[in-house]
Amino acid sequence: MVGRVNEGRRDRTRVVSWSTGGVGSIAARVLTERPDFDLVGVWVHNPDKVGRDVGEIVDAPLTGLKASSDRKALLSLQPDCICYTASGEPRPRECVDDICEMLAAGINVVTTSIPGLVHPPAFDPTHVQRLEQACLEGGASLYASGIEPGFAGDELVLRLSTMSNQIESVRTQEIFSYADYPVAFTMFEVFGFGKAPEHRCIMEMPGIQVMTWGPPVRMVADQLGAKLERIRETYEKCTTDRRIEVAAGVIEAGTVAAVRFETIGVVDGRDAIVIEHINRAASDIAPDWPTAVDAGTYRIVVDGDPSFKCELTLGTDETFSDQGMVATTMRVVNAIPYVCEAPPGLVSSVDLPPLLPRHAFDRPVVRAGANG
Repeated sequence: MVGRVNEGRRDRTRVVSWSTGGVGSIAARVLTERPDFDLVGVWVHNPDKVGRDVGEIVDAPLTGLKASSDRKALLSLQPDCICYTASGEPRPRECVDDICEMLAAGINVVTTSIPGLVHPPAFDPTHVQRLEQACLEGGASLYASGIEPGFAGDELVLRLSTMSNQIESVRTQEIFSYADYPVAFTMFEVFGFGKAPEHRCIMEMPGIQVMTWGPPVRMVADQLGAKLERIRETYEKCTTDRRIEVAAGVIEAGTVAAVRFETIGVVDGRDAIVIEHINRAASDIAPDWPTAVDAGTYRIVVDGDPSFKCELTLGTDETFSDQGMVATTMRVVNAIPYVCEAPPGLVSSVDLPPLLPRHAFDRPVVRAGANG
């Protein structure tokens, strides 16, 4: 059994959840709880999860729905939407292949796996062309989001700009502790934590930041009518003098324990639209870099008329990592009804109405679970 079909409940949006990692597990739990959704299938990569009750896998009550790795069987369920949260950083081409197949089959897709698609006009044109063709073939829509990219450095900036008369520059800072971040590939290979300072990590390769954070920079520029001259990148790192144990592994003394990088949109010769990340494995590393009172902070600083600063903090110093996972998940889960109603094609947050959550006040609070 890979799914259940409630023929008498077509008032519900039928959804398949694709993966049960950190975001995928939260999505599956929410989709079983909300009365406007019917979770009809769950795809898993790990053979040990195949055939197990979805509730058991995602730390929720038993559902009677069994997890499956049978792609064809899940697509044959013809859901209204697939919530695609499979790992994307090490396999972007494979993610595009998967999503094209889903779209061509007439299934709408929301995803956190390809952050560059938050603003499709700025993403790899070859991939965009393939995805657009699949949307047209199947009459389906695709929406990508998250909390950053997908909200803090783009949609929230645009919402705040409604208070502006003139903008000299806008800088979005992610000031996060990565001590509790569990994904080893991202920590060590992408960001370079735990590596010798002379090691060149993935994020230092020319164009990598532009691929991920260039689209939100371009979204802000496009929506506010700013002509970008170019997008440039910076990357700094700081080492530790002691051994640090983090959720993803161990950072030895003498290796990188903090990184700071910027994706910078240049307008009229000035750094006008900047997305900056200041990420540490411990709070005392790189003390001269920007800091925040809370360990999980997004700070938007606007220099203009008027000038202002806005800080978005997640949870507490103990919970912000889990709470950030919930926020990331809900950026796409809340979008599902709106994406299903949208015309076929690649859509972004500027193409959709506000993605207001439904039934937000009449359901239990969702917590990120240990099985993420």
